[in-house]
Amino acid sequence: MLGLGEAGGELALDLVAQGVDVRGSDPLVEAPPGVEQRRDDADAVRDADLVLSVNSAHDALPALENSLPALVPGTIWADLNTAAPEVKAALVDRATGIEVVDVALMAPVPGNGLRTPMLVSGTAAARYAALLTPLGADVTVQPGPAGAAIARKLLRSVFYKGLAAAVVEALAAAEAAGCADWLRGNISAELAGFDARTIDRLVDGTHRHARRRADEMTAAAEQLTALGVEPRVTAAARDLLRELT
Repeated sequence: MLGLGEAGGELALDLVAQGVDVRGSDPLVEAPPGVEQRRDDADAVRDADLVLSVNSAHDALPALENSLPALVPGTIWADLNTAAPEVKAALVDRATGIEVVDVALMAPVPGNGLRTPMLVSGTAAARYAALLTPLGADVTVQPGPAGAAIARKLLRSVFYKGLAAAVVEALAAAEAAGCADWLRGNISAELAGFDARTIDRLVDGTHRHARRRADEMTAAAEQLTALGVEPRVTAAARDLLRELT
């Protein structure tokens, strides 16, 4: 286990609880109980059948580079970092004698551990699933090369993280306007009513009424500015709507 922070540490503990021999390395975090602390990446992977790289997108490639001299042929290198598909492909290109799988974690690890839904792609995706599923992991194999799984997660992130950003911005403005409780309840009611038809209504309505909605978002951006809230999400929505007119 490379990376023993919030996600890596919880995954490691669950693996230990299932009787797995886990060795870990993290320059900033001590290994949790039951995990053998190794001095660095290469030392951690030297006798591993499966490596879980759970550090950061920035560290994904360096972790592999540091580990390559010690990796045993046939080892599965599982990259669980939320990195671009191009980074996952670079890992495959750099790997020699090992197989890289792209693991997209589709929910927060804290509170879920190994039960965190994982979407996995790459040539060894089925082997990865065969190793972890019997231990309680929730693994779905996504056909395609490494990068196919994370590509789907990132597409979903446009919605989830974009929605979260819009809610944060709207509530900040509502707080400044003195009606945060009202808006919170309104947002909650709207989200509770979402179904498959809502998506069609949102898409069709956005294209059909783009000009009017662009004017509406222009006014909304001006209001947020007057309230002292920078309209980042609001302005982006306005600009998209303008392009659709």
